[in-house]
Amino acid sequence: MTIRVLVADDHAAIRSGLRLILEGDEDVAVVAEAADGASALTNARALRPDVVLMDIRMPGTDGIAATRAIVAEGLADVLVLTTFDLDEYVFGALRAGAAGFLLKTADAATLLDAVRRVAAGEGVVAPEVTRRLLAAFAQAPEPVEAEVPADVAALTDREREVLAGLGQGLSNAGLAQALHIGEATAKTHVSRVLAKLGCTSRVQAAIRAREAGLA
Repeated sequence: MTIRVLVADDHAAIRSGLRLILEGDEDVAVVAEAADGASALTNARALRPDVVLMDIRMPGTDGIAATRAIVAEGLADVLVLTTFDLDEYVFGALRAGAAGFLLKTADAATLLDAVRRVAAGEGVVAPEVTRRLLAAFAQAPEPVEAEVPADVAALTDREREVLAGLGQGLSNAGLAQALHIGEATAKTHVSRVLAKLGCTSRVQAAIRAREAGLA
């Protein structure tokens, strides 16, 4: 099955380079390019790609707004590909529902693997990004008597434990070890937690855990 990709970046040379990499794989096809978020949204509505490879900083409608709209309308999964600076743009993209976050320094094999994984419904976050996000969480002030959101409160005790583990950056294997359960069971719990909270990635769930005071 061919994975249909929309490439959104305001630099034509970068779009051309990404197209060259992606179409070097016989299972991937670039169905369109967009130079800004508005064009990305328009093309996503018209073409319904499997994955949108999205830059963040673009003129007009930026990648965060475009990601939010694309995810809200269920048009495609979004994989953010950008130069990384830990700021409101990164958190904004993940809160907007991006399924993955990758650096533009990623090599061709890493990029293709990320596209395949996002198309398969998995979340992908560059290790450098994960480390920086977790460091930011560790440095942030603890929430003071934060009110637990209704959807988090509705989770079972085990699901809240899983969410707390995601907030600590644990893998499925790490969750299994911490909670004394099988890895397959941990994976099932993670899927249920993401679905119940409307999260499209583990990092988005980690943000929710932090905001709810569980991490």
